[in-house]
Amino acid sequence: MLENIVSSTEYRLTQIHRNLDDAITKEMGTHLPDSLKLLRLKKMRLAVKDRLAALMMRKKAR
Repeated sequence: MLENIVSSTEYRLTQIHRNLDDAITKEMGTHLPDSLKLLRLKKMRLAVKDRLAALMMRKKAR
C-alpha cells in the first residue's frame, strides 16, 4: 500500500518538475525574459528535484 503512495508522489513531483521546465523554457523564449520570474521558477524546480531525490533515496534504502 505504501509503495503506491510513494509512486504517486514521485509521479506527481515528476509532473511538477516537467511543468516548471516548460514554464522556464517558455519564459526564456520571450522577447524580454523576466529574470526574477526565472529565478523563482528555477528555485522551485530545484526544490522539487531535491524532494524527488530524497524520496528515491528513501525508497532505495528499504
